[in-house]
Amino acid sequence: MNLTVFFVVGLLVHIVFFMSIFDIYFTSPLVHGMTPQRVPLAPPAKRLVLFVADGLRADSLLQPNANGTRRAPYIRNIIEEMGSWGVSHTRVPTESRPGHVALIAGFYEDVSAVARGWKENPVEFDSVFNESRNTWCWGSPDILPMFAKGASGDHVYTHMYSAAMEDFAAKDASKLDTWVFDEVKAFFSSAKGNESMLAKLRQEQNVFFLHLLGIDTNGHAHRPMSSEYLKNVEIVDTGVEEVVSIVEDFFDNDGKTAYIFTSDHGMTNWGTHGAGHPSETLTPLVAWGAGVQGPQRVATQHFDDRYLPEWRLENVKRLDVSQADIAPLMSSLIGVPIPLNSVGILPLEYLNNSKVFKAESMYANSLQIMEQFKVKMAQKKDTTLSVLFTPYQLLTESKQLDFIQKARSLIQQGEYDEAISVCHAMIALATEGLTYYHTYDRFFLGCSVVLGFVGWTSYVVLIILKTHTTSKAPGRIFFSVALGITLFLLVQASPWTYYIYCLLPVPIWYSVLLVSTTIPVLYIDSDFLYLLIRLASVSADTAQLGSIDFACSSLQVVSFFYRATLTVGLAVLSGWPLFSHLYTKTKAWSLAWTLVCLLLAAFPMMPVVGREPSVTLVMCAGALTVLTSACFLSVSRTRGPVQRRDRQLCACQMVHVALCAYVVSSTHSSLSQKQGLPLFNQLVSWMTLASLFVVPLMSSTRLFQRLLSISLSLVSTYLLLSTGHEALFPPVLSLLMFVWINLEQEATHTQGVSSKLSSFDFSDSIDITKIRQLKLDDIRRSYFFIFFIVTAFFGTGNIASINSFDPASVYCFLTVFNPFVMGALLMWKVIQLSHMVTSCFCCSHVRFKYNIKKLILKEYKRHFFFLVKDYGSWLDIGTSISHYVIVMSMTIFLMLLSIVSHILTSRRIHVCRKMKMHFP
Repeated sequence: MNLTVFFVVGLLVHIVFFMSIFDIYFTSPLVHGMTPQRVPLAPPAKRLVLFVADGLRADSLLQPNANGTRRAPYIRNIIEEMGSWGVSHTRVPTESRPGHVALIAGFYEDVSAVARGWKENPVEFDSVFNESRNTWCWGSPDILPMFAKGASGDHVYTHMYSAAMEDFAAKDASKLDTWVFDEVKAFFSSAKGNESMLAKLRQEQNVFFLHLLGIDTNGHAHRPMSSEYLKNVEIVDTGVEEVVSIVEDFFDNDGKTAYIFTSDHGMTNWGTHGAGHPSETLTPLVAWGAGVQGPQRVATQHFDDRYLPEWRLENVKRLDVSQADIAPLMSSLIGVPIPLNSVGILPLEYLNNSKVFKAESMYANSLQIMEQFKVKMAQKKDTTLSVLFTPYQLLTESKQLDFIQKARSLIQQGEYDEAISVCHAMIALATEGLTYYHTYDRFFLGCSVVLGFVGWTSYVVLIILKTHTTSKAPGRIFFSVALGITLFLLVQASPWTYYIYCLLPVPIWYSVLLVSTTIPVLYIDSDFLYLLIRLASVSADTAQLGSIDFACSSLQVVSFFYRATLTVGLAVLSGWPLFSHLYTKTKAWSLAWTLVCLLLAAFPMMPVVGREPSVTLVMCAGALTVLTSACFLSVSRTRGPVQRRDRQLCACQMVHVALCAYVVSSTHSSLSQKQGLPLFNQLVSWMTLASLFVVPLMSSTRLFQRLLSISLSLVSTYLLLSTGHEALFPPVLSLLMFVWINLEQEATHTQGVSSKLSSFDFSDSIDITKIRQLKLDDIRRSYFFIFFIVTAFFGTGNIASINSFDPASVYCFLTVFNPFVMGALLMWKVIQLSHMVTSCFCCSHVRFKYNIKKLILKEYKRHFFFLVKDYGSWLDIGTSISHYVIVMSMTIFLMLLSIVSHILTSRRIHVCRKMKMHFP
């Protein structure tokens, strides 16, 4: 197969594999068409006020100050004297959007919904706001619109500040919260003179939502332990007290207002969130007012987190909930139906009401989840052949009816506790049943994707192993199989993506048989027997390489879970010159290899990026880059002449690296003094990013000059996105790549291949007749390459650091919150070092690229397909998803980066064609 066609086909196949994870594991769990369930009793409250302090950790609110004073005296007084409190346990991803959806809609947002939108409402869902009579919201333009657009009708009113106010470099981010409080005060003040508004406000089932973003913004900008963050907590506490006073006064202290104070997510000590650290998942929940249970005194209580002694709340009963449980609580307090898609369970201990009210509320909660189960079951039954449909045996239609009748009978008989127990059992079974039908097609689709994995792996291995002759494969069998699969999917009215996943293995395995070596066997007229013999031949050919591949791939898989594995691997690689006897031929390069490998091995043992920001280390990284670049240039001059233009360009790039290091220092200094982002620094940063791929094209196409130019461009951008020790990683990695190229040159000499790096020009055409067959060293090089790619990706961070969001890394580019731009910059920071490794590998071994580039497509992603979890803790689930997505993305990006690397090393921009070139 032509190399270009191979890459295009491989790219398409891997995109399909990449997308399959969302259809197999993470399709939207939401269903529609359920009947709303109401409690047939009067609710305790007429209205609800919801305060959500974005980014507030539980300990930041509840833990006293160092001098023993209360950090939030008003809310603390409510906990001890007026209401109930606990910890709300959030789930990964701990971000604002899914956190608010869980709070207000009662379900945990699926990955596919997150991928389809940030500010907009990507999936239609019900919420407490939608079920209310009227809802007034104040706060961020990133949160409020999705609930207003998702509501039926026009009864959700939003009051938002401009997006420009969400500036991490602002002198005082707490103004975001004071703006909300001031607007609420002005709203109630103006309503007193507005009869139509007054009539709306006097109605029942109203909700007032205050989204307070200042704490989150100050946490990102200054860290949660900073004075700015803690001062913002005090401002929120005071603002809550003032709003409660205004609301009570407005409604004449009628005792019909319920209040809930909580947070959407927490924040790590280094100012990030998104992963599953306890500081991110433990948020405060305080409820008081109409219908809410008052404080309950206890002698002792025990929780695994052991925070109670630090918070000095050992004797006030703590009532923990899952974040989605808050939506049913709000619905119960004001008497609106629980959101139709909610999976939350009503926390009865928060209610101060009769047993019959609690039992009826729990009954409505169980019916609401049961309705989802019925709709889900009906949908799956309609799209599955009746002979193949297997219902959920623990909750068949007869058992559903038994549960409902039993719960209703117990309530009528006054056996409220028993009725509540039955409702809990019904909810547990219905929740399990929802999971059963949601994952009904998982095994079928998983088998199809696994067949595709195995087929593509076999195809790649066969192409690597041999120069083959095309033979005729039994096309009739494959056509019949494809036709049968298509008809089966048509009958079941399957989604169009199912056709891709199920039909893709057919052409892949057909290609495997086409490229397999022709078997000298007797003529057999049976296509089926021919197919079996050919498959047996393929298995025998690939068994030996497959065993080596499995061992090496397994070690690489372990490095995704334990970064220390990279340290061990680099330590082992440091001895490669000794094992291969290269040390006797080139002692200087062998010693350099050992030292740089051991130096790079220190990075995976260091803390995750972002925990300890240090601009000084960024400055040191800039100085190290300039020093090593000067050494590179000096060595390349000893190997041959260097054009004056290349020397000038390299000098300019080194000056630019120093300028980038200064920009980082200047930016952080300006922000620490609350003077904002300097315009000059911002212009330099964006111009550096814009010229990333242009500047290398201006250098010579000779190997060392071009690779040096590529490395300097990448390091410049990386410095602008660095905050600490990770800035030292690219210079060390580029140094290792430089040494690797020279060692590999010596290794090729021992094989009788003669080529001088000093005279190698990427613009020269490749003589295909000189491309030799694959040797053991080529396999070793490919595994080195994959290991360095993984090292570049995880050398300074892990899954949590990738999932977490730390805007400090992008402060040189922008400080106003923009999730798409910030996310893109952070992702580029992660993958650009892989581009450096790809450039060095593909370019330095370009004479063997027709064999080596095929080995680049390492197929160890199959491990992570089987390691994806939909059970256990949400940290485990989120990590397993990230592993698979990252390894699939890596394969796709490697294919694209290898093409970009080829362009960057074989093309040149002539700035002035008439200019004469002089050599020293």
